[in-house]
This record gives sequence, C-alpha cells and structure tokens, in this order.
Amino acid sequence: MEKINAKILIVDDDQDVLLAARLFLKQHLQVVHTEENPENIPVLLTHESYDLVLLDMNFAPEATSGKEGFHWLNKILEIDPSTVVILITGYGDIELAVQGIKEGATNFLLKPWENKKLLATINTTLQLRKSKVELQDLRNKQRVMLADQNQAYSNMIGKSPAMENVIATANKVAATDANVLILGENGTGKELVARAVHKASQRKDEVFISVDLGAITETLFESELFGFKKGAFTDAKEDRAGRFEAASKGTVFLDEIGNLSLSLQSKLLSVLQNRTVVRLGTNKEIPIDVRLICATNMPLYQMVNENKFRQDLLYRINTVEIHVPPLKERLEDIPFLVDHFLEIYCKKYKIPMKRVNEATMARLKKHHWPGNIRELQHAVERAVIMSDSTVLQPHDFFLAQSEDERPQEFEASNLNIRETEKILIRKVVDKHGGNISKAAKELGLTRASLYRRIEKYDL
Repeated sequence: MEKINAKILIVDDDQDVLLAARLFLKQHLQVVHTEENPENIPVLLTHESYDLVLLDMNFAPEATSGKEGFHWLNKILEIDPSTVVILITGYGDIELAVQGIKEGATNFLLKPWENKKLLATINTTLQLRKSKVELQDLRNKQRVMLADQNQAYSNMIGKSPAMENVIATANKVAATDANVLILGENGTGKELVARAVHKASQRKDEVFISVDLGAITETLFESELFGFKKGAFTDAKEDRAGRFEAASKGTVFLDEIGNLSLSLQSKLLSVLQNRTVVRLGTNKEIPIDVRLICATNMPLYQMVNENKFRQDLLYRINTVEIHVPPLKERLEDIPFLVDHFLEIYCKKYKIPMKRVNEATMARLKKHHWPGNIRELQHAVERAVIMSDSTVLQPHDFFLAQSEDERPQEFEASNLNIRETEKILIRKVVDKHGGNISKAAKELGLTRASLYRRIEKYDL
C-alpha cells in the first residue's frame, strides 16, 4: 500500500497514546513525529514544516478546561498560519470543540479513537490543507501577476503639455468611480491610459479585464460579456461567467466600442443601466459591480449624428473624456519614449544598452508617425535587434515616408540656393537610409561638414 506523502506532528503528554498513534500512522504516512512536551512546539515548527499537527487539549494533571490546548493552538498558527491542526480531547465536550474550530483548528478527535476514524479524519484534513495551500499559491501568483502588470503599465511617459493634460485628467478621474471614455488614434496608448486610471483607483487591487470589441463577433458578444449556462448552445459544456461577472469589484475596459452594431449597443446599454447581467440560457439577473472604461479611435459624435451610435449609450459611457494625442502632436516626448523602449528591449534580448545620437533623434522627430507610439516601439525594437552598434544611426530605423516627408522636386521657379542645398542634402541622406558617411561622400563633403549643414537646416 502506497503511503500518503505527508509529514505530521503529534503532541500529547501520554506516551502510550503517542506510541500507539505512531505505530499505526507510520503504516499510512511518510513521516510521523511525536512530542510529549508542548514547550518544544516552537522549536519543532521552526525547523520543520508539517502538513498537519495533532494537538492534545490538556497537559497538566487532571486538567480538563482545554486552556493549554488553546494556548498552543494560537502559538502554532502564529508561527505558521497555513498549518492545519486537529485537536485531541478525552472529553466529549462539544462546546470545547466548537471553540477550538472558532480559534483556528481544522478538526477535532475524541479519545479513545478508532484507528479507522483517526485515519479518515487525517485524510480529510490533509485534503483541506492541500486546498488551502493551492488557494494561497493562486493568490500569491495573482499578486505577482498584478504587480508585473502594473509595472508594465506603471508610467504614462511624456512631459509635453498634451500628455501632462492627459495625466492630470487620468489622476483626477481615477479617484472617482466615474465611467471614462478614451479617444485617440490607433497606437496612441489608450489601453495604457485605461490601466493607469485603474491602478490609481480604489479598485487597484482587483482585476482589470480588457475586451477587444472589434475582435468579438455578433454571435459571441453576449456569451463572452454576459456568460452562459451549460446547454445554452451547442458548445456550452459548462456554466461560465462572462467578462462583467469575472471583473467583479474591478475594472472592465471595452476597447473599440465604436465597432458595436446598434443591436449590441442596446444590449450593452441595458446592462449599464440595470447594473445586472443575464447569462445566456437563464432568466436570472446577476448584479455586477464594475468600473467601466471605454476607448475608440472612431468619431462617436459624428456617428451619433449619422444614427450609427446611440446617443444615450454615449452619455452613459463618457462621464469623463480623455483625448490621447497622436505622437506627431507630442514630438518632445520622443526622446523619453525612445529611452524607455531601448531599456525594455535591450533587457529583453540581453543586449548591451544602446543609445541614439543627435542625428538619429532629429530624424525620428521629423517622421510623421502614422502608427503613433506603437510604430515607434516596433521601430526601436527592430533597431535594437538588427544594429551591431551601441549607438543607433538614422539608417538603423527603417521608416516609411509619408507624403509630407518626401523631398520636394527641384522646380525652375524655386532656385533659392539655401532651399536647393537643403532639399539636396535631405534627398541624398534619405537615399542612403540616414547613413551620414555615404551621404557625405556622394555630396563631396566631410562627415563634420554634413552634420553642420543638417543642424543648420534642422533636418
């Protein structure tokens, strides 16, 4: 018979009880320790980790009050709160047993016991201990995950007036439970702002659940957000809570809310008004307690005028609006963002720390950044991976030129020497992907002379 993988301690002043229990339990458990003197409990628990402790209630001669047992029970739980304790008493005092459970014991046994009863009680208690440990491990993992998640979204980076306004608004609204609508182009960091609001709120220790409404089909909308009962549809193999239930006491972030059809907008509005959800396949209303943050890159007010978005839903979700500026409107933040991404990706790929020179930074500030911060992030990541130098040059960044960045053609009507030289330098530098050495060679200049001209013309 395979022994149970557990280590237990039995504390009793009766040597006969200890011997009998030890001889029997050694047949069923991996490790069984016994102790006559309860004064040794602190030392034993300091040097060993027991899955279970069987503790006698009375040690002094003729004692029946259980006072000593309660003392040592509290001491054990003080040393290791995860320890499970079975109290042993020779007196059938139910009130004593109930008090013991209230003070933290997991179970109790009456002496004399039957071996079958003893083993069954130990087995049951060890299962409870296992569940208790697993629950604690889960909570620890959740805390670590939450800390990592918060670290990843710990700061909104930027010192530009536009970003200072975003940060100030986010901090102000975070203290309330008001619904927030975040507006901005793709790649501007709307989810980052949403997480920052959550992190600074009273719900910061609860879950943050992000839902990309643009990726959820009409048929999956209700089951994903509101949950379903087993058998509600073909693949409903078990009861499942929706995102709103799962986010209880936390925050729900609905991204791309502008993509919802009018029929789904009505269903969402009903949930927000009633503060309840009904799982598919049931009629039972389940109360929800969530903070709602929505985001979109779509013109909701224009959509309201075109009858593509419900005005009452818009009023419901935008108690406070936060407008996240595109990167082209906060160019002064690019150095801070580049440093941030360099640190992230050099660490991720275990590469010595890199930096960008002035010419490279000037080139990055000239770019139109249609993909906003997401485009900048990917550009920095690629440069970190592909460049062999610790100083990133303009040609390390492969940036697609937008219409307003492309060099002008020479025109007969525009023969100003300064402008002609500026256009020529820009054209040649772009031709060589920002490689200053190659550009200088083609232009017949030294690198130093070309750098002076680049600075002169603010290229």
